[in-house]
Amino acid sequence: MSKFSRLRKYHHFFRFKKDFEQNSLRRAKSYELVLHWLHGKMNRQQFLLLSGILVGCSAGLAGVVLKSLVHYIHYVITYKVHFQTQVIFYLVFPFLGIVLTTLVVIWFFKGQSRKGIPAILHEIALNSSLIPPVKMYSQILQSAITVGLGGSAGLESPIAVTGAALGSNFARTYHLGYKERTLLLAAGATAGIAAAFNAPIAGMMFAFEILLTGVVFSDFMPLIVAAVCGSLLSKIILQEEALFHFESRVAFNYHNVPYYIALGIISGFYARYYVVISKKIEQFFHHLKWTALQRAILGGILVSALCVALPPLFGEGYTSVKSLASGNGEAILQNSFFRYLPMQSWMLLAFTGCVCLLKALAASVTIQSGGNGGNFAPSLFAGGFLGFFYAMVCQQMGLTNIPVTNFVIVGMAGVMAGVMYAPLTAIFLIAESSSGYDLFIPLMIVSTISFLMAKWFSPISPELQELAKEGKVFTRAHDKNILLLLKMEDVIEKDVQIITIDATLRQLIELVKEGHRNIIAVINHQQLFAGIITLDDIRPIMFNPELYDIVTVKKLMQAPPAVVSLKDNIDTVIKKFDDVQAWNLPVVQDKRLIGFISKSSILNKYRLLLQEYSEG
Repeated sequence: MSKFSRLRKYHHFFRFKKDFEQNSLRRAKSYELVLHWLHGKMNRQQFLLLSGILVGCSAGLAGVVLKSLVHYIHYVITYKVHFQTQVIFYLVFPFLGIVLTTLVVIWFFKGQSRKGIPAILHEIALNSSLIPPVKMYSQILQSAITVGLGGSAGLESPIAVTGAALGSNFARTYHLGYKERTLLLAAGATAGIAAAFNAPIAGMMFAFEILLTGVVFSDFMPLIVAAVCGSLLSKIILQEEALFHFESRVAFNYHNVPYYIALGIISGFYARYYVVISKKIEQFFHHLKWTALQRAILGGILVSALCVALPPLFGEGYTSVKSLASGNGEAILQNSFFRYLPMQSWMLLAFTGCVCLLKALAASVTIQSGGNGGNFAPSLFAGGFLGFFYAMVCQQMGLTNIPVTNFVIVGMAGVMAGVMYAPLTAIFLIAESSSGYDLFIPLMIVSTISFLMAKWFSPISPELQELAKEGKVFTRAHDKNILLLLKMEDVIEKDVQIITIDATLRQLIELVKEGHRNIIAVINHQQLFAGIITLDDIRPIMFNPELYDIVTVKKLMQAPPAVVSLKDNIDTVIKKFDDVQAWNLPVVQDKRLIGFISKSSILNKYRLLLQEYSEG
């Protein structure tokens, strides 16, 4: 082929590419025009309902795509890729999953590392529920690589983040306000969770307990329709083996209530162990002065070693939990070194105990070293193994009437309630996934005890503790949440009067005549902030002309009682006002005056926000 022919071929290709992109843009604009037209014709409630359906279908489909993609990757590496030994299989793929995810983040997503539920809560509190558009697909790709290749994490948090991003950007496209944007953000996450578990009620409980903490809402219909849409898509498209579903169980016997209470206490202690390990691993990798790729290599080696020793730690692990719930506990030993030993009850007990303890380590290393995933699946997995271990111990003690399957199912809810600080989500998730509404009583007993123990150890989830302390996420203190919505730049008054430090009283009085404020800023010759002068400071001498050219500003000025920084949040500023009993404070950055902030302006904006977000 001649050079001219190749150039003509490339010209046709790029022309076709340009025409395709322009046609796609036109179609997108037409689609948006239709929705904009509907927005104008519908009232608020009707458009929110339509939005809930569209966001729910989009987020549900995203969840289905991620589940299917991971299921397909598992199928390929399990049945299409052959190794001489299972040891090499478990050594290679988890390592590859974490390292490849890190490389994808570095190359394609510019090192964006904020992930998980805390990222959503941060955007709700400090970014007006605006989530970057890249989150609509980045989490799917990253978590599919991590978990699909065997990373010991879950898909539910990435699905929730993806759904939240879809809801947020839908609201941004159609110029909806903060309340509507937050509602659709929650609707997207609700649909994602509903699709992941085929559990619409659990999806709604997740939104209420975790995402909408500290946010007051009365419009719940978008959440309901989004949950239904996500769950329906999951039910229609996904196959049974891809869903988190359990069938076999034993009817609840009230004689076993003491054992369920004991399981709740054990679950509470284990949940605390889980979150402490997670925090320790997070701090370890955070303080490790290595590159992102080096951390990923270390994490990949550790997770691969754990999967070699204990194969159930590979991937989400739901298949192993299903084996325990169906009474086929020996199946989890299939690919481990334990299969070469004579099968005895103590061996299965020791194996499940080790898996339960090390799951917290494997999941934390996977997530913190560079993989993408969440703690939903690991907490459920650990709870299932904990319930099985506890039931087996009871049976070894001669309590043969202990229903192992029930304890596996209920244990999942107990650990999840303590790890995620979401007892209602845990109860309804397990009840819907197992069709086990007859187990509501033990589910409530175990989940409530575990949650109360977690709250006793730490009132706020350790995952959110630092962010809450810094005022970066909402808590149940509604007044502080409203203050977080106030931005410093919105309350700083930059129309201020300024005078130099060597000016005379005469010049100062002329400035007072022209202005309307009772506070004046003083700067030095380097234009740096030096102090303030108030009318009270000059009132005793301002009517004495003999002092006009004698007294200078330097003699009259005083240091402000406190100084506000641009890095301070509004809650910190309010505390400064209360501490020094002042109504006006200067805002200074790098010793230069930015403006003044007044307590009255904050209170006025707070009152307006309170009126907007209150139910009354």
